[in-house]
Amino acid sequence: MMNRYSTYTLKKHIPLMTALSLLPGLAYIGLAWLHGIVMPALGWYGLMLLVSLWGWFLYKGYKPEQMNTADLKSWYTRLMVFFYIIFALWSLIFILYANETESKMHYIAIFTQLGAAVVASAILIADKRLFLPVLAILMLPLVVYFSLIGEWYGYVLAIFSMILWGVLFYASDNSYQMLQKNYYQAQHDALTGLFNRRYFVDYMDQLIKRVHYSNKFAYILLIDLDYFKTINDTLGHEIGDKVLIEVASRIKEFCGSNHVISRLGGDEFTIVSEEFEYREHCREISYTFAQKLLQRLKEPYLIDRHHLYLSASIGVNGIGRTSSEARHFIKEADIAMYEAKAQGRDGIIVFNEALAKRVEYHLELERKLYFALEHNEIDLRYQPQMNQDRQLVGCEVLVRWKNDKFGFIPPSEFIGIAEKTGLIIELGQYIIEEAFKTLKRWEEQGIVLEQFSVNLSVRQFFHVDFLGQVEALVEKYLTEDTRKKVIFEVTETIMIEDMYKIIAIMNKLRRIGIAFSMDDFGTGYSSLSSLRQMPIEELKIDRSFVNHINKYESDRLMISTILAMAKIFNLTTVAEGVESEEQFKFLKSKGCEVFQGFYFSKALEQKAFETFYLNNREQHHFEIGE
Repeated sequence: MMNRYSTYTLKKHIPLMTALSLLPGLAYIGLAWLHGIVMPALGWYGLMLLVSLWGWFLYKGYKPEQMNTADLKSWYTRLMVFFYIIFALWSLIFILYANETESKMHYIAIFTQLGAAVVASAILIADKRLFLPVLAILMLPLVVYFSLIGEWYGYVLAIFSMILWGVLFYASDNSYQMLQKNYYQAQHDALTGLFNRRYFVDYMDQLIKRVHYSNKFAYILLIDLDYFKTINDTLGHEIGDKVLIEVASRIKEFCGSNHVISRLGGDEFTIVSEEFEYREHCREISYTFAQKLLQRLKEPYLIDRHHLYLSASIGVNGIGRTSSEARHFIKEADIAMYEAKAQGRDGIIVFNEALAKRVEYHLELERKLYFALEHNEIDLRYQPQMNQDRQLVGCEVLVRWKNDKFGFIPPSEFIGIAEKTGLIIELGQYIIEEAFKTLKRWEEQGIVLEQFSVNLSVRQFFHVDFLGQVEALVEKYLTEDTRKKVIFEVTETIMIEDMYKIIAIMNKLRRIGIAFSMDDFGTGYSSLSSLRQMPIEELKIDRSFVNHINKYESDRLMISTILAMAKIFNLTTVAEGVESEEQFKFLKSKGCEVFQGFYFSKALEQKAFETFYLNNREQHHFEIGE
């Protein structure tokens, strides 16, 4: 079987074989001239020169970056013919001089024939299709020659020649098997038998050079199995490995021989297509191909009596003249694949310029975010929370980022980046400290609130220093009374973590006076059992339900259900995103206790919140006085 290793190795041996033919050939001519039998040697040497010249053109013509698979196969066929002919010429010179006993040239012929056989067994080991017939071309004339001597020693030499032939073949075959094994292990994934990352990147480099030269196009698919970690965690890695083997088998069966398939590691696979003449045709084929492949991968798996159902997220990217680096195309396919995951998994995204700009924007945000705290760009806002009598009872602390280049950047854009990069730990600590400073200042100014809510991220919650940091900040800024007003809001995504660990951390913070609220309730992972287990005091109804109170009966029923559940578990309820009188009245009629949203006020700066507090208190006192 032809592979790039054997092609490249044998190509390097062309100059060596040419030198080993032409230089000893000159000695042949000299010896033949001394004995007056130079004409056969000159004719032979002329043929050798022609073949060597052809070999040099073959050597210079090997340009893998310009050769497609068909071109490479054609070139390799010519290379094999070159080696066949050049070693056949050595057998020819042996035949020409084997009977020159008077001049003793037959000894030279025998020796050079043996030498050629040894050379062949050494330099042709990269391909069994070469050294096997070439050894026959070289050794068979020797066996026949010795057999025709007609003396006993001739038969002995014939037998010894056959033994040597076998030894040379055995040595070459062993070396060939070892080389092939090492090549296979270096270029293939041990579990699935697919090509590995090393081969894939090397192949991509060659393909990119080739399509740049030919002005053709290809595509790459980056495939990542959805929730594969769950299989490993629940059924064990042995089952997980068998799933990967079955996935690899399905991909190989589906792709056939026209694609290069590799496993990058874990549950990530890549497919690189053949080359196409037109970009649009390549794009259409790639998406259709990905759709059909996704359907094949989603068919049920039966692994050790386990019926499993998998989906995948696939990123597709075209390979053309836009870049000369493999990592560029791989990165773009990776971006498309993660976009597919972000959009709910089990899908296909084709990389495009709009996606590229969005990713570049997020990368720029990420770079800027690293210096946001240092440049004092992070600021806090406080959104008022009202009771059923429209009296201000608390606030939620919200974070804002104002950058010189991008202006105000919403939390929906930068909080996710902070989570991904780990900056949320430093940012979260800053928010808590600044919030506690504000609460302390307000208490000193006589601004008395019943509750003061601060959002926590899941990553921040489980950070090793989180408890110690909160305890230190509470001790530094809050009194026994004010700390009891603090509510940490956690989202329902926290439920996917270790429940016992969650409860343990919450209980430690509750012992120093801090309460907990379940934010965005109804959109994630919560259940009745988790509500019963978790030490929370408050439920926040997600704004997505509140927004559609007047539109969908299902949302009104959902809110009524949440409020009823909260009453059963003796939890305070807060509705966020209240933007109209109708929404407020409906929520109030169903027993909701606390409200926040633009209907009452947007999130305010510290001074503006203080003014809002004073105005609300005056208004409330005025209404009572009336």
